[in-house]
Amino acid sequence: MLGDVDSISIPETCGVMLLPDCTLFPHGGLPLRIFEPRYRRMLEDALAGSCFFAVARLLDPKEDNPALAVAPVGTIGLIRASRKMDDGTSNLLLHGVIRVRFAEWQLDAPYPTARIQPIPSNFEPEAQSEAAVESLREAAGHAIESLPEPTRETVIETSSQIDDPAILADVLAQQFIHEPDERQNLLETESVAARVAWLCRKLGT
Repeated sequence: MLGDVDSISIPETCGVMLLPDCTLFPHGGLPLRIFEPRYRRMLEDALAGSCFFAVARLLDPKEDNPALAVAPVGTIGLIRASRKMDDGTSNLLLHGVIRVRFAEWQLDAPYPTARIQPIPSNFEPEAQSEAAVESLREAAGHAIESLPEPTRETVIETSSQIDDPAILADVLAQQFIHEPDERQNLLETESVAARVAWLCRKLGT
């Protein structure tokens, strides 16, 4: 195992689901329907093992080599719930855990499989983390102005319970950033401070 993220051990190698225009952020949830035979096998193996697999954005569906077809950074997720249907497909909820870099693809595997390198998210300078959280909460307030009151209350309550700027930035990105390239660029931005600044500009306008 590579290490612990909130007491969860991350595998060194995992299956990877390749999805066009799909980016999962850490701390975000992604509902999925698994129907392709290769991903059914991947899900079975994940459920029998660590319950992890990663999601990667597919950039070129015509390219067979994942190293050339897939964005270099994705997110490994933990299966929170999975239900197998009578037709063999499965519905599941994947919870994003941490950004990962796809270091090496195993081309002989029965489904996309990669050796991964976790990308930690640490806000620096730490002395400014409280101010960063407040700026994100203010930006979120602008983003929810036109939303129904129950939704606004949920966002406010959620953001008030998060005091880590890295986590709050990812939660807001998952919910409010919809353009695929913007989502992927934000996922690949290693500096938490840069993510916070970008989100504050985007959501605050």
